[in-house]
Amino acid sequence: MKQKLAFAFYCMVCIFCWLPAMAQDMGWPRQVTKDGATLIYYQPQIDSWDNYKTLAGRMAFSLTPSGGNQSVGVASFTASTDVDKETRTAYLTNIKVTDVRIAGQQGSSTANEEMLFRKLLPVNEQSIAVDRLLADMHQDKSDVKTANIKNDPPKIFYSTNPAVLLLVQGKPVLSPIAKSDLQFIVNTNWDLFFDKKDNTYYLLADKGWYSAKDVKGPYTMTRTLPKDMSKLPAGENFDEVKKMIPAPANAQPETIFYSDEPAELILFKGAPVYTRINGTDLLYGANTDNDFFVDSKTQKFYVLLSGRWFSAGSTSGPWEFATNNLPEDFKKIPSGSPKANVLASVPGTVEASDAVMLAQIPTTVTVNKAEAAAKVQVHYDGTPEFKPIETTNLQYAVNTQDKVIKDGDIYYLCFQGIWFMSTRPEGPWQTADAVPQEIYSIPPSSPVYNVTYVTQTDATATTVESSYTAGYLGMFIFGAAVGACIAYGTGWWYPPYFYWGAGAMFPIYHPWPMTYGVGAVYNPWTGGYAVGRRAYGPYGAAGSSAWYNPATGRYGRSASVQGWYGGRTSAAAYNPWTGGAAATHQGHNAYAQWGNSVATRNGNAIQTGHISTRNGTVAGYRTNNGQSGIVHTGANGTVVRNNNGNVYAGHDGNVYRKDAGGGWSKYNNGNWNNVQHPAGNNANRPNLSGATRDNISPETLHGLNQSAASRQRGNFQTQRFQNWQRGGGGFQRGGGGFHGGGGRFRR
Repeated sequence: MKQKLAFAFYCMVCIFCWLPAMAQDMGWPRQVTKDGATLIYYQPQIDSWDNYKTLAGRMAFSLTPSGGNQSVGVASFTASTDVDKETRTAYLTNIKVTDVRIAGQQGSSTANEEMLFRKLLPVNEQSIAVDRLLADMHQDKSDVKTANIKNDPPKIFYSTNPAVLLLVQGKPVLSPIAKSDLQFIVNTNWDLFFDKKDNTYYLLADKGWYSAKDVKGPYTMTRTLPKDMSKLPAGENFDEVKKMIPAPANAQPETIFYSDEPAELILFKGAPVYTRINGTDLLYGANTDNDFFVDSKTQKFYVLLSGRWFSAGSTSGPWEFATNNLPEDFKKIPSGSPKANVLASVPGTVEASDAVMLAQIPTTVTVNKAEAAAKVQVHYDGTPEFKPIETTNLQYAVNTQDKVIKDGDIYYLCFQGIWFMSTRPEGPWQTADAVPQEIYSIPPSSPVYNVTYVTQTDATATTVESSYTAGYLGMFIFGAAVGACIAYGTGWWYPPYFYWGAGAMFPIYHPWPMTYGVGAVYNPWTGGYAVGRRAYGPYGAAGSSAWYNPATGRYGRSASVQGWYGGRTSAAAYNPWTGGAAATHQGHNAYAQWGNSVATRNGNAIQTGHISTRNGTVAGYRTNNGQSGIVHTGANGTVVRNNNGNVYAGHDGNVYRKDAGGGWSKYNNGNWNNVQHPAGNNANRPNLSGATRDNISPETLHGLNQSAASRQRGNFQTQRFQNWQRGGGGFQRGGGGFHGGGGRFRR
């Protein structure tokens, strides 16, 4: 296809370029004013986030009654959370204040101030940037559930000359083109044709045509095409192919690398040019789209592919898995480096920890059981066919693109993030209240493994709560010896399914998602993988280049890509991990296609980039009448952002302030007193209040310093994400990662 069309589809992987900038954290602290009384409450300090659904934490606050004096205190609370990953915003609901402590006071005055605090504290949903929560959670060393994914290196090609990677999943599947002797190969990532007259393959790769007698090559550039090329039908993306007929006379030849299994291509633009990363022995390839490094000390090469590191002593290999034993210098890559994006895949870094935590945060909706079940249909190619799932007593359907699992006489369907059940493989289906526990023991070697990341709980007569985490969309946590990381795909190669119907001229073809050959690169702002490279063709991955239409009995063609938020195409959007499909130009998550009558979040309608609620406008909420902003006006008064956020709740129940010089002061009896540090060295910390110094324990001081560092990093990350979002949510491969800039996929 012409480069213009291919580039347009690469641009589509830049997730969120359409998101509204208003859906953001309004900042901290926040101030409430009502009936002359004022409450300032500071950014919560998180003590735990159980299953990324229930928060427990504490917050410092100051309270000034109408006509009274200011008092300061600490409030402990719990809250349920609902996370919108598209805007990186957590919404706190069911907020319950479990304890209120007023510094230096007791008795009836404390009771009155506690009552006023509870009256003023907003009880509606509160928003907070996910990055602020993640920064606090780095203090929590809770265990991480990892997947036993496969990390064997794929076939890796290397070139310093112009080249493309031609992937065919298994044997070529040829589909006839009406009124011609031509056939097009369905299961490939480039436009590949076969002419039955001269038994020759014709490949349109990037800017030129190539021919070969064998599908595996070798391919040579040609300017002579079969006459039947003029008979290509209109539509089905053939229009772009027709623009390349006759073959361009000025096209420059490229090397064609062929593989019938998942593979990757390391492609330099000429002789390698390396740039040193300051403070390390690492150099990175500056003239390649790959994340390619050289350790100058050992002369070893390293490449990052689908979240996994591989190393070799030579660019020709052999390559071996290296995530577990990366040189320490990878951790020293500066956050401002053009290669800082790889830090999310370096075990032991804060960026990797962020990615792992984000992957565990569930997307949750409340499902209307009757309406959901009414929309479900499953199509099989022929009679439903099931195969055993190893290490279990379960079976899965192989001749459908939907995930149907057989447990005894009951069939379970995971469809767009919701579980259904039936006594027949074709349905009718009813929404399940829960599924057998054995489903969650399905191993990664099974092509339906991703359904183990979907749960169904809290069922009532009419509704059920459905949740999924990153694994459902093809992103998995794996346990490196020095820390957990995330990877794209299970690493397993699932052979495609072929079905020859009675009298069929060509088989029906069902691919499974691929780990390699899709150019997957982690985007720390979306929490998922952006996919697509020019060298990998206009169709992203071979598994999603064609779709079978049971109504016509033929294949359609669409340029779709695999990605965290689903497929994006001009003809049909298809996510090979979830089986979701929709006629849309936007990306979609698993629940977005159901509609507001089926799936809702906390009873509020799901909107693009925001949640609509009748409770008012709060920090990125938009009301049903369309108003928006960062100020909330409701029954509890007016909430605005305040600018001084350096007050903290200590673990000892006291309120502390971080001073400009880096020291700490404690609030006591209306004054801020410099604290006596455990080391006793306060010579450079003058007592600005004139009061005596207060003591502080080493544990409390350590906790305060951690909270201050976390708040600083959370604020920095939040601002970076908001700048990225305002700039269009663009992604630049091979030159600095993710940045603002019009939402384009920049090369």
